[in-house]
Amino acid sequence: MDSKALLCCTVALIVLFLPLSASDDRLVPGKPLSPGNIIVSDGGTFALGFFIPSNSTPSKVYLGIWYNDIPEFTVVWVANRETPGTNNTSSAPMLSLTNTSNFIISEGNSGGRVLWTTANMTTTIGSSTPTAVLLNTGNLVIRSANGTTVWQSFDHPTDTLLPGMKMRIKYSSPDTRDHLVSWKGPGDPSPGRFSFGGDPDTPLQVFLRDGESLVTRSNPWTGIQVVSFSQQQLVGATNVSDVIIYMAIVDNGDEIYSTYSLSDGAPPTRSVLSYSGQVHIEIWSSRLSVWVVVSMWSADCNRYAYCGPYGYCDETVVPIPTCKCLDGFEPANKEEWTRGKFLAGCRRKELLHGCTSSYVAMLGMKSPDKFALVRGGKSKPEECVAECNRNCSCVGYVHRNVSSGSFGGATTMCLLWAGDLIDTGKLREPGGETLYLRLAGKRRKINAVRIMLPVLSSSVLILVCISLACLKCKGKNKNWRKHKNIILDGLSTSEEHGGKGPPHDEDFLFVRLEEIVLATNSFSEACKIGHGGFGKVYKGLLGGQEVAIKRLSRDSQQGTTEFRNEVILIAKLQHRNLVRLLGCCDEGDEKLLIYEYLPNKSLDATLFDDSRKLLLDWATRFSVIKGVARGLLYLHEDSRFTIIHRDLKAGNILLDAYMKPKIADFGMARIIGDNQQNANTQRVVGTYGYMAPEYAMEGFFSTKSDVYSFGVLLLEVVTGIRRNSNSQTMGFPSLTVYSWNMWNEEKTEELPDSSIENTSPEEVLLCVHLALLCVQENPDDRPLMSSVVFVLENGSTTLATPNRPAYFSRRNVEVDELRNDIHTCVNSLTLSEIDGR
Repeated sequence: MDSKALLCCTVALIVLFLPLSASDDRLVPGKPLSPGNIIVSDGGTFALGFFIPSNSTPSKVYLGIWYNDIPEFTVVWVANRETPGTNNTSSAPMLSLTNTSNFIISEGNSGGRVLWTTANMTTTIGSSTPTAVLLNTGNLVIRSANGTTVWQSFDHPTDTLLPGMKMRIKYSSPDTRDHLVSWKGPGDPSPGRFSFGGDPDTPLQVFLRDGESLVTRSNPWTGIQVVSFSQQQLVGATNVSDVIIYMAIVDNGDEIYSTYSLSDGAPPTRSVLSYSGQVHIEIWSSRLSVWVVVSMWSADCNRYAYCGPYGYCDETVVPIPTCKCLDGFEPANKEEWTRGKFLAGCRRKELLHGCTSSYVAMLGMKSPDKFALVRGGKSKPEECVAECNRNCSCVGYVHRNVSSGSFGGATTMCLLWAGDLIDTGKLREPGGETLYLRLAGKRRKINAVRIMLPVLSSSVLILVCISLACLKCKGKNKNWRKHKNIILDGLSTSEEHGGKGPPHDEDFLFVRLEEIVLATNSFSEACKIGHGGFGKVYKGLLGGQEVAIKRLSRDSQQGTTEFRNEVILIAKLQHRNLVRLLGCCDEGDEKLLIYEYLPNKSLDATLFDDSRKLLLDWATRFSVIKGVARGLLYLHEDSRFTIIHRDLKAGNILLDAYMKPKIADFGMARIIGDNQQNANTQRVVGTYGYMAPEYAMEGFFSTKSDVYSFGVLLLEVVTGIRRNSNSQTMGFPSLTVYSWNMWNEEKTEELPDSSIENTSPEEVLLCVHLALLCVQENPDDRPLMSSVVFVLENGSTTLATPNRPAYFSRRNVEVDELRNDIHTCVNSLTLSEIDGR
């Protein structure tokens, strides 16, 4: 489950408290803390108290620390995770500070059952008493009378790492926790399956584990890393120009730990391990009142040892990262490798012989796991070569710079490997290492006759085996090739493609159903991210990449022809404003399409949602408008074919992580010949309110039909009003008629969505004027998309005056606001002309 589900559940927690004064930030012996009371840090940022998860049955009571100055209840630390109290008056839990500098949570009075204790060994002597203070950093500390810190919650993180916390990788004191542990569920703080932390044997890296199994591993740290999140990445989450996170790893001799801090003025920021096993960095948006995920450990190419020994996952390969062998290596099992099973990894093309060797450099790599660390200021790569050459079992090295100079006092060092190289990859982003691999050197000459005879005899034997294998595989793969050709060749070339045959794409992925079932956990509800009249959409993981998988329902109006149509069209189209189709599956009754995963869902889901629409300021909306226009222009004029989408609408515009639009759903698209101006059909399909009048009434469609749909979409983006929302259009029958009336009465400034704080009046007027030109009744009066794009990019003061838009309505048919795909005949539509008021 993603972070939004976690946040929704977190909000549902019930807090048991009556507010105390903000100055009450401490606890002393003899004055316990009970349900109904809280301690607030001096600056008011954090609070300490008891809470009950809302779905706890029976009610379980936990002691926790949470943010006090934000409206969403967010717990950052829990004391008694394994032994919660009960919500009974007679046995309600109490937090006490003892004279021996210990916290104790006990049931009822001091003689009740002990639920949790700090168990410090420190003893306070005489009349001096300890004090517990909740600091404004979120750290709960016990201090002795002389101010010495005896115990602190920062040494015992639960699932959250706050700025200033130390994640200890190697330590001398046993009374510390070296890793984060996830919650068991969205409302269950007890320890869950996942843990995140270091390994004392390899102190430069951290691991994510599911129980005892390794899930992912970080690239070894270089000391200090500075990560900056811009306003674009934060999507309006904060008024600060940038949020900078300073990450560091420190070795002070006694312990090795990682920590991070924030730039001045940064909003609340936390790193959290979710109960679903995802590591997030989240920043609080005071404007949206939500946590915004700005960084997470990607699952792409990051599963531990996914490509096997001496294999690596190349993240630079698009659209789907793939496993490759390190230079000088080849697949250990070529048959399994070609089937996408990489666990066997790779083997050397030529075995090492003695200590004679050479090295090959691979740039931008993630360092493999299980390295040996050689310190001592190795300032040059040549010194690492010497270290590797001293040991014949050394198979590779990395020369590393530690930028902070704080790691054991060394600024440079060597990482050496002896044994299999596992869990490495080529990184997409900058910051990778140069990995030097040890390969076989030149051998001395050997008598040619001694080697030629066995080579020739082996070659004959191999040829015989290959011939037999090919005969066997020919029959085995016949059905799969036939199945693949059916998908490619099954389209009607005359009607759907203007006489052109279907474009074959050898690089297109045909994925087997069993792989998709595995990727979606058997199409579980937890993986479902959307649904509509066509079927359901699931999020899954294929080849190390997150993908969206559309599963067509058997009774879907998007039938076999539309399915094949979409496969052929999108596989051949490449544009930044078109969604990428990565592959498909057509087995038995199952028809599935595999797309790139876009985290911000559809424009429809964002534009018409009261909270999500705040992500769409005017600059973002104008960018979306221009992106859709460029994508449509590519379909009409710049691609290999002239393509008419026929179902352009807000629900078919998807938004990526940076709110950039991508046109999707080409099941209804049609290709017309270069010499054709329009086409007609007996089967009118599309979405009510977006269809052009000539198409809805008579079945005629052209590129100008898409222009009409774009005009409707443009008005929706500007106004934030659905195309047929009578309640928001002052009684006018449609958004187009309402907008034309407002424009005609020179009230265009009243059209923009009221949720937009700052607009550009000139751009708004331009968009409304352009949209009204696009929705004119006569197709010949509508502009081409090339003209639309030019006007949006350059502006214009010479636009024609738009004619009144036509209005047509369906009779006796209920309209589904979320998805209104219709298959209708001409008689079910009427056309009217509306005068402006």
